[in-house]
Amino acid sequence: MNLINAIILAIIEGLTEFIPVSSTGHMLMAKFYLHLDPTKNEVVNTYIIAVQFGAIMAIPVMFWKKFFSGFDFYIKLAIGFVPAGIIGFTFKALIVDSLEVPIIVAFTLVTVGIVLMFMDDWYHKNKSYVSAPITYKQAFIIGLYQCLALIPGVSRSAATIFGGLSQKLNWKQATEFSFFLAVPTLTIAGGYKLFHDWNKIADKPGTVDYLVYGNIISFIIAILTVNFFIKYVQKIGFRYFGIYRIIIGLIFFAAIIK
Repeated sequence: MNLINAIILAIIEGLTEFIPVSSTGHMLMAKFYLHLDPTKNEVVNTYIIAVQFGAIMAIPVMFWKKFFSGFDFYIKLAIGFVPAGIIGFTFKALIVDSLEVPIIVAFTLVTVGIVLMFMDDWYHKNKSYVSAPITYKQAFIIGLYQCLALIPGVSRSAATIFGGLSQKLNWKQATEFSFFLAVPTLTIAGGYKLFHDWNKIADKPGTVDYLVYGNIISFIIAILTVNFFIKYVQKIGFRYFGIYRIIIGLIFFAAIIK
């Protein structure tokens, strides 16, 4: 992996982490098209996980008041994290070895894209969505939906936003809680991976510098992306994200079977 690869991956991370297009799916596609074989270049997967920290930090910076709103806020985040945390660490090997393959990513990009095509209609037909404090039960159920994102290509944000809407949260609440839940989920997953594989990174000349540059880039891009998403999601809905996923999933599938 060189500096150009590192910059491209950081940009992709910042652009895709908080919108429902699957950052993991895009990273796997990037590895495919950039010919970054993790079996030959062991720092690639570690870098991809570690560069998430920059994107993650965009959320506490942008919503800093919420992160100082009280201890109850953190309890709800912890409750939301638990399901994916348990399943993710229990079945880590299965997820990485069996599910993170190009054909599965192409399939999930398309199938979840189809779901997103109908999500706006489903939401607008239900008139009972109100703005009220998220309960512990709702936080846990949204956390259960987050488990779907352990399948590469599903999208953590798509799963958790859909989970929030299923719990009668409005667009704003569902989207923001999806952002907030990313902080403990990705921090713990990334921290574990970085701690476990730090020697692999430290032993490669320039890789630590790549991480610094990459996290700065993903932080800046994530702030711009989240601002755009918050501003326009209620206006444009999820249909266009679904169309994008279907198109890019089909293109990726065609590239795989060549």
